[in-house]
Amino acid sequence: MKIRVGFGLGVRTRFVDRSFLDLVDDLERLRFDSLWLSERVTAECPDPVVALAVAAGRTTRLKLGMSVMVLPGRNPVLVAKELATLDRLSGGRLLPAFGLGAVSRAEQQAFGVERGERAARFDEALGLVRRLWTEDRVDHEGRFFRLEGAKVRPFPHQSPPDVWLGGAAPAELRRVGRLGDGWLPSFITPEAAAAGRAVVEDTAAEHGRSIDPEHFGVLLPYSFDPVPDEVLELLPARDPDIDRRRLVAVGAEQLADRIGEFVDVGFSKFVAVPLGDPVDATDHLERLSRDVLPLQT
Repeated sequence: MKIRVGFGLGVRTRFVDRSFLDLVDDLERLRFDSLWLSERVTAECPDPVVALAVAAGRTTRLKLGMSVMVLPGRNPVLVAKELATLDRLSGGRLLPAFGLGAVSRAEQQAFGVERGERAARFDEALGLVRRLWTEDRVDHEGRFFRLEGAKVRPFPHQSPPDVWLGGAAPAELRRVGRLGDGWLPSFITPEAAAAGRAVVEDTAAEHGRSIDPEHFGVLLPYSFDPVPDEVLELLPARDPDIDRRRLVAVGAEQLADRIGEFVDVGFSKFVAVPLGDPVDATDHLERLSRDVLPLQT
């Protein structure tokens, strides 16, 4: 397996000024594999498409990922155009990852989609985005979208980009198997990840598909300082009985050990996500890189 380690910013990040540019420069200099940005319209974090375009212009090798971009509520033609352009201008460094969006009244209002329609809209839109990246002309008559002779130019540099999906609920796992090219969950234990991978692969086989064994990754939250119990209690946990300390690595050495646990169950792509913004990002990334980047192969 080719082990790769990237760095991600959560929805509460405040890297929205010059500090973001310095962060990007450090990630490139230290040779992290990728940068991943979350999307939350009503939070502090920057828009992932705009911010990744800025990052693309400052780098030559850093890959550019979304963790994740909300698809329901967006026009799939415009999504295909934006991301094809970003992939083209970055020389094929885009790692698109899509999701349904947060279960939040404010977020659902921003995207204008009822909660009960999100999954159906997602499935239809994703199929259209893929077709628009590869077909000269797209005709489509669906529940939510109607296209006649639609086309997007330029095509992406990749032909086409692999699409990663997140989530770990049963329906989300089956969606990855039906529609995804890779799986990137978060706040999950190695044991749950192994069980989820089995569901993804079984579902893919049922639909005559297969997922590249190199396309199983995980977002790994970590902190250099002990995490207070009141913070741990706020973390999402699908199993109410789980010890939430297993969801967060404390210190770079423990993060490296946690990566090893996921490698043992067949995962090879990792995104380290700090629970809070580093005070000194350069020092933080250099410290992180000393322990986790030697794991890359």
